[in-house]
Amino acid sequence: MTNNFYDKSETFLLPVKELTVEGEVSNPGKVDFSSLPLRSVIVKETLLDDSGSDRFTGAFRYDGYSFFDILNTRVVKKSNAKEFGSVIDLYVEVENDRGEKTVFSWGEIYYPVNLHRIIVAAGVSRIIPTKTNDLWELPGESKIIAGSDLITERNIPSPVILRVRSIAKSFEVRRELTPLYSGRIKVFNNTEHAHTIRNYPPGLNFETFRTIFYGRGRGIHSTEPFRGILLRDILDEYYLQGKIRLREGLICIAGIDGYRCAASYSEIFNRNDQQEFLLVQMEPDENGGLFRIFAASDFFSDRAVKAISEIHLLSD
Repeated sequence: MTNNFYDKSETFLLPVKELTVEGEVSNPGKVDFSSLPLRSVIVKETLLDDSGSDRFTGAFRYDGYSFFDILNTRVVKKSNAKEFGSVIDLYVEVENDRGEKTVFSWGEIYYPVNLHRIIVAAGVSRIIPTKTNDLWELPGESKIIAGSDLITERNIPSPVILRVRSIAKSFEVRRELTPLYSGRIKVFNNTEHAHTIRNYPPGLNFETFRTIFYGRGRGIHSTEPFRGILLRDILDEYYLQGKIRLREGLICIAGIDGYRCAASYSEIFNRNDQQEFLLVQMEPDENGGLFRIFAASDFFSDRAVKAISEIHLLSD
C-alpha cells in the first residue's frame, strides 16, 4: 500500500510498432526505444460520438516514450530556414498504420511548463474508482497519449511515422520594423477570410495571468501580469469543433513583422489544464500592439507574438 493513487492496479504491456521520424530533419530514421526512458501520463479519456457529444471511455495511467525524448537528437533542417530561422513555426504530423493523422506543434512538445506530456504508450494501468470498481476497457495496442487534451481524439492508435514540418505559409520578414504595430487581425478559416478583429468582442470575460515572463534568448523580460481574453473564446465562432479539427487542426499566428508561430487546434481549444492562450490588447499606438499573444502553457516567451496581423487555420 502506498499513497500513489495512480499505481494500484496491474500494468498491461502494449505492443509498440516500428516508428520512423521523417521530414525536416537531417538525420531521419527509425526510433530506438531501448535508449529512451519511460515517462508516465495520467488521463481521463473522452471521445466525441457521431452526434458530437462527449463519451467518457476511462481513466488510465499510461507509461511510454515522450515525443520530447524521441525527437531530442533529431537535427532540425527547416525548409523555410532562409525566411524564418526560429523553430516555433514547426509542427509534427503523426500517422498511424491505418493512415489516420494528428498534429502537435513544436511548441507544445518543447516549450511547455510541464514537459513529457505527449507520449507513445507502451503500457497501461486502470485508475479504478474505489466505490464503483469500474474496470474500463483496456486498449489492445500502443497509442499516442496527449496528456493536456480534454477531448482525447488525438490519442490515435499504433503510430508509425512522425513527420517534422514547417508551417506552409510565407510571410515577409521585417525584423527592424518601426513602429511594430498592426491595428487589426485578419482571421482566416483555411483560405476564407472569416473576420477582422479591431477590438475585443463584447460580452467576453477578462482574465489576468500572473507570470514570470522569460525568453529562451534574452532571459527575463518582466514579472508583470497579462490581462486579456482567451483566444479560444474569440476564435470559437469561426473555428468550429469536430473530430478532424481536434486531431488535425493547425493554427498559425503571425505578426506584421513576419514573426510567426504554430499552435495545434487542440492546444488552443481543447485543454484540460487551463493553461490557455490569451489575446492581450495593448494601449493605442503602443509598440508591439494592437494585439499580442500570451501562451500560459509555455515556459519560454517565444510564442508571445506581438503586433498580430493574421491568424490562419491551415487544415480542416
